[in-house]
Amino acid sequence: MNSIPQIPLSALRTPHSDAPALPSDICHPQSAAVPPILLAHFARIADAPAAIPRLRQFILDLAIRGKLVEQDSNDEPASHFLQRVQAQKERLIREGGMAKQKSLRGLDPDEPPYAVPRNWQWVRLGALVRSMTNGIYKPSSFYDEDGVICLRMYNIRAGRINFENAKRIRLTQEELQTYGLDAGDLLVNRVNSRELVGKAAPVPRCDTPLIFESKNIRVRFLETAALPYYSNLIFQTAFYRGILEGYAKQTCGQATVSQPQLAELPLPLPPLAEQHRIVAKVDELMGLCDRLEATQTERETRRTRFVAATHADLAQPTLNSQLSTFFINRLSRLTARPADIQQLRQTILNLAVRGKLVPQDPHDEPAQQFLARIQAEKVRLEQEGKLRGGTSVRVIDSDGDLAAIPSTWAWVPFGDIMFSRDGDRIPVSKEERNTRAKTYDYYGASGVIDKIDSYLFDKPLLLIGEDGANLINRSTPIAFIARGKYWVNNHAHVLDGITENFLRFIELHINAIDLKPYVTGTAQPKMNQAKMNSIPIALPPEAEQHRIVAKVDELMALCDRLETQLTTTQAQSRRLLESTLHQALTPSSSA
Repeated sequence: MNSIPQIPLSALRTPHSDAPALPSDICHPQSAAVPPILLAHFARIADAPAAIPRLRQFILDLAIRGKLVEQDSNDEPASHFLQRVQAQKERLIREGGMAKQKSLRGLDPDEPPYAVPRNWQWVRLGALVRSMTNGIYKPSSFYDEDGVICLRMYNIRAGRINFENAKRIRLTQEELQTYGLDAGDLLVNRVNSRELVGKAAPVPRCDTPLIFESKNIRVRFLETAALPYYSNLIFQTAFYRGILEGYAKQTCGQATVSQPQLAELPLPLPPLAEQHRIVAKVDELMGLCDRLEATQTERETRRTRFVAATHADLAQPTLNSQLSTFFINRLSRLTARPADIQQLRQTILNLAVRGKLVPQDPHDEPAQQFLARIQAEKVRLEQEGKLRGGTSVRVIDSDGDLAAIPSTWAWVPFGDIMFSRDGDRIPVSKEERNTRAKTYDYYGASGVIDKIDSYLFDKPLLLIGEDGANLINRSTPIAFIARGKYWVNNHAHVLDGITENFLRFIELHINAIDLKPYVTGTAQPKMNQAKMNSIPIALPPEAEQHRIVAKVDELMALCDRLETQLTTTQAQSRRLLESTLHQALTPSSSA
């Protein structure tokens, strides 16, 4: 096998993309068996979701279809190779070197699942093997640090033998002779989940004796120079994984594949010389995939560290306006995946409620004047019998316990500035709702959960989840504005405020902060009214509230566009990947 040149990471990038590029040695005309369509789109498809695993499967698919390396007319045809293998088998049987095997069914003309090159031949796996043997069963009481290494199903990983956590077992010399492994044996997992049964790996050369456990089958080939390694490629393909899953029988919660089933497995057999070329080319291309994967991992690690450091800097109490402005102007650089958007949204909210999102205006009237208007409104509502619980609006003296805020802001208790409408809520059972017309939205802790034929509220109000796991995991916003005509059950707090814009600011404030200190219970998390009312709110002047809400709306809309763009780009890359691989495997691209 030709050595693979060491390519610096910088060489794996294209001028127009962060996606790794195919090295020039693989793009050389002599490698024409690698479909040109793959080379043309590689820079784009390499960054598609799960692109590298799909490329690995693609390489294997090409290999077993005769499309990975060029055929050589001087190669001995596979039929001649098969005749030599059969002659060797007959000689060994005559000489007592192997047991006579059960006759295999001939291949029906329509049994091969796809066409292969002319000098290939379809053959059953059993025709190529000297023996198949199930492994030894030994309970854990036979484990011994001075024993022989026993390969278990856990040691077969990604088509290779991995000796990590290999067990050693004490056994007799006869057992070692019966269950010993030689280099070139193919170890096949016969018992596992349906998705993993049939995973395989060739046994490497080893200076110490090896045996194998009962959940594996040892497949010993008559020709071991290339056949075990080529056959191993077949077992790694998604196509044959599907065949083996179909063979598997479910027994005691696990799937099982038997020796007779493996023996009947139809395989596409190339000439021996081409087997060598295929194995070498697959090794080469899998090495490339390893480098591509390492490059992407390194790039993703750097990006993740940069994003984490940026968000950590933005969370510092001493954050200056220059850094927050720099962040706002470069939001798109902090997102590479749709999942990044959620962290971005949270950082925007955190900046907003700390006075770091928009500049303060010295001409704004201080928050205390806004609080005076809230208190006057509470007095009026109390006089009209629409409010209970007191009319005072206190300012909290932070005294170092609360974060620093701009001088025009004020810390106040949530309950002092909000007008509770919890007393107007009415729960309706699901059974009763099912008997009523579905006309108006019916709200629960996390939003609309049903429809109902009447309504309780007819104005914009702030709803905050009162109970449920969402208080802890925050999979959806805790606070949200309900509009129109709607009904609310008793799982969401209902709150009014002095203006709708004020409600919007409180909404983003609640969604920005950690609510765990105000939640009781773990199995059934709950934030009761008393706990909610104790939440300290950093309140800006009314004019700045308007600027903050407008800026948050603007940036959230940008986040929506970024999320859509990222999702669309991923979907396009995924479609291009699938289309490219499909076209590369069509008959017109055959060698």
